[in-house]
Amino acid sequence: MESLRNLNREEKEVQISTSHIDNIPEKHGQIDIEKYGHVHRGLKSRHVQFIALGGAIGTGLFLGIGRALTTAGPLSLFLGYVIVSSGIFAMMMSLGEMATWLPLPGAIPQFCDRYVDAALGFAVGWNTWFTAVITLCAEISAVCSLVQYWEGARDINISAWISILIVVVVFLNVFAVAIYGEAEFIFASIKVLTIIGLLILALIIDLGGVPGQERLGFHYWKHPDPMKNYISTGSTGRFLGFWATLVNAAFSFGGVEMVAVAAGESEDPRRNIPKAVRRIFWRIITFYILGSLAVGLICPSDDPNLLKAIADGAPGAARSPWVIAINRAGIKALPSIINVVIITSASSAANAFVYTGSRYLYALAQNGQAPKLFLKCTGRGVPLYAVMATASVSLLTFMSTSSGSSIVFQWFQNLTTISNLFTWMSISVAYIRFYAALAAQGVDRSTLHFRSPLQPYLAWYGLVLFAVVTVFNGFDTIAGGFNWQSFITCYIGFPIFFGLFTFWKLLKRTKWRKAVEADIQSSKAALDAMEWPVREPRNWVEKLWFWIA
Repeated sequence: MESLRNLNREEKEVQISTSHIDNIPEKHGQIDIEKYGHVHRGLKSRHVQFIALGGAIGTGLFLGIGRALTTAGPLSLFLGYVIVSSGIFAMMMSLGEMATWLPLPGAIPQFCDRYVDAALGFAVGWNTWFTAVITLCAEISAVCSLVQYWEGARDINISAWISILIVVVVFLNVFAVAIYGEAEFIFASIKVLTIIGLLILALIIDLGGVPGQERLGFHYWKHPDPMKNYISTGSTGRFLGFWATLVNAAFSFGGVEMVAVAAGESEDPRRNIPKAVRRIFWRIITFYILGSLAVGLICPSDDPNLLKAIADGAPGAARSPWVIAINRAGIKALPSIINVVIITSASSAANAFVYTGSRYLYALAQNGQAPKLFLKCTGRGVPLYAVMATASVSLLTFMSTSSGSSIVFQWFQNLTTISNLFTWMSISVAYIRFYAALAAQGVDRSTLHFRSPLQPYLAWYGLVLFAVVTVFNGFDTIAGGFNWQSFITCYIGFPIFFGLFTFWKLLKRTKWRKAVEADIQSSKAALDAMEWPVREPRNWVEKLWFWIA
């Protein structure tokens, strides 16, 4: 304990304000610090890691995965998550290299602006903000659905739950960024412990460790079917079922790029961002791949309670395959506990998306692509107007009071999936141009603090994979009988994204940035000059803590 107390004291001692650090790209519009203020580097290593981890682990792994299981079967579910995980790996490695080279607030739209085209920066900036606020709505609507799991809570109007959650997430975001970081650290810790507990429980159930239950093994991979038919029959039907899981997995991974957003407010970013990218990625991949495998082992894809819960839009954890499996095993107390944890998970994700959305607005304002009002920061380094503008969109969640929270959650899931895919494709394009700019401007990649492997082929792989998934993400809205509501939510991202790109392109007459002209140096000198204390673990307790955080 004494070692941890010493470590906490050291963390407090190395908090460094950015009052002397230029986080604003010189070539993209300098701002008046005295007039607008600035963000602070108040996020510690553990904050950065758990922000990325907590933001990416939302309702997808707990609730959304059930629909994919019933649609496609356990093998298709597992393969779908493996494939999307490989694309996430490619994207995260690319993003990590750029964010370590130049850790800026908001990051992603700034990278697209600097390395590709100002129009792409504008489009991806507003698209990422749109993604954040719509995902915020999705998570809040999920909380409303989760709360209604208990009969007593159904008597309370949904508007009350929406209002409470909005107030909480705004409260956590309007004070110092360190407060937000601590909240996410706690929320994410609960989620991680829960997922680990569920994976262990799944293993126990599968191996017959529950009294009165037989060993399951891979029984549900054989019966009813490891790869279910979807829309069509035979090989075509099984392939379409598998393809449907890719879209579901893409939604589940939404928010994994938050580590780059936090880079601009992170202590010692050249050390903490690479560590976060490596560790957070592998932890998330482990949770999702093992989670998709575990669900398919302990819950049959044709379970009547699961099918009915999804078809009827049953509230809360009733639609979770984890809870269905626990009920099948005869474990009485856990479902309500799991529901509480999922509520915490969704609330955490909502909190994280208020943060990221506000930083995207801040980055757009830095690029001169949003009103300067969003640059205004409090004395504690919080872009207050950006936070309030982002949080205000959550009022859309009040649609749940008329349409039903489970239905609205499905609408928001479709909207955010396509937006996430456009963001990930933009990151891949930005990296490909960044890679070319390094070569054209004589920067040896071996000198980088973090160098991602297999580049630029890895970035191209992520770009192609996400592009294919994006184009065909709504295939079932046409092939399975045209559904205009689902079709619009699946494809409305196309006119939004390309409309934004075209609007800025025509308005500002922007040009594609040549590799030799890409701005890879602005603001870098100030960051290079920063000196951070080197902390070395002094005993096994601190070694374990350094490994975790």
